[in-house]
Amino acid sequence: MNTAAFRTGALLLGIVTVLGGCVTPPKTEPQLQTIADQSVGLGTTKAPVVKDRWWEQYGDPQFDQLVTTALEHNPNLQQTLARLRAAQSQVELATAQRTPGVTLDGQEQRVHWPEQFIYPPPFGGGTFWSGQLLVNLSWDLDFWGKQAALIDQARSTEEATRLDSEAARLATTVALSQTYLDLNRAIARADIAEQSVVQRKRILEITRKRIAAGLDTTVELREAESAVPQAELARLQAEAAREVAVHRLAALIGSGADAYERIGKPSLNLEAALSIPSELPADLLGRRPDILAARARVEAATSQRAAARAAFYPNVNLSAFAGFQAIGLDNLLQANNRTYGIGPAISLPLFESHRLKSEFNAATALQDEAVSAYNGAVLSAVQQVADQLSQVNYSAQQLEQARSTLTAAEEAYRLAQKRYEAGLANYLSVLTTETQVLNARTTFIDILHQQALARVSLLLAVGGNFSAAS
Repeated sequence: MNTAAFRTGALLLGIVTVLGGCVTPPKTEPQLQTIADQSVGLGTTKAPVVKDRWWEQYGDPQFDQLVTTALEHNPNLQQTLARLRAAQSQVELATAQRTPGVTLDGQEQRVHWPEQFIYPPPFGGGTFWSGQLLVNLSWDLDFWGKQAALIDQARSTEEATRLDSEAARLATTVALSQTYLDLNRAIARADIAEQSVVQRKRILEITRKRIAAGLDTTVELREAESAVPQAELARLQAEAAREVAVHRLAALIGSGADAYERIGKPSLNLEAALSIPSELPADLLGRRPDILAARARVEAATSQRAAARAAFYPNVNLSAFAGFQAIGLDNLLQANNRTYGIGPAISLPLFESHRLKSEFNAATALQDEAVSAYNGAVLSAVQQVADQLSQVNYSAQQLEQARSTLTAAEEAYRLAQKRYEAGLANYLSVLTTETQVLNARTTFIDILHQQALARVSLLLAVGGNFSAAS
């Protein structure tokens, strides 16, 4: 290299160094840190392994089919898959910008050249075809890692979107399970309400006969009369709940009103033994896709901030071209009209200080926002699991009490029937004890439903059958 070229290169390097230092990143730092795993009170045991198709343990073929259909056709799931495809395309775009760009550009124009110009006669003052055919190359050398940071951001965003899809699958399973359990309870309550209507009408009939015989007063009659519409109201409420549950199930599987008639009565084994933890599991934060998605968004925000910092430094591109340029259409592709060139292109952010600092501060704020969202997801997950653990534990105790109450009521009803058959009691006392049985049965169904709902919710609150490794 000759002395002049060396001096020129050194001068350019000095200019780049001096001018590059004119705009420096602000000293704004993130204000939040991700919450430490050990600070949220997780236990020392791991959550049990959940089967891929855990819902089959209930032994209800209709439930199995509804879950399968929902996972294939639920609109929310389809939306998350579309978002995933869009995120994948953003990764491809960011990666493509890291590689050299090559274009083939050609043009041909009819030009009148001025007499006093760089071209002497006969071109000067004449009209000729002027054209070029060039292969152009442009390559961002990414000295400061801006493109690499943008690629990392796109990949982290893609990972977060993929995990969002997994979280949506779990959410769909939760919603479908809850709704199917609601349908089961509504039908059971409707059956009991129907029995109650029949039974209270019989009590009213007997009460009227006892008044005619002078054995009761109008007080007992009014009580018997008011009991009938109360039972009818309970039946109507249960029927309405059944229809609402059917409508929700149809929407969850991606169907409309045409599916209502196809959804029949559940045949669930509500006391099926699902694999659920007994305490806050140690691996909770790695089992839930929503938490992992929030963590991936923290990484994406961190990469975005790194890209915003790199934008303060000079952008260096390598440019090159090769091809043909000529005046005269017939001369374009002649060998002596070849042209080529190569060299660096430097872009300095001299007068963009305000914009760059604003973008950097915004990226820092977005990183804090992502960290805050992650911390919120962690604390929410811990609360959800703790709540469902309490529900499971207390509903088990309540279920035992309700079972004992139902057993006692059924025994009292059996004894009342025997006393009536032996002529030791009237039939009204039999119906009264039957009312207690129906009330106890309703309470038992409600608590059994709550326990089943809590077990399913707990199972899915710890991540269900999601595996981070997959």
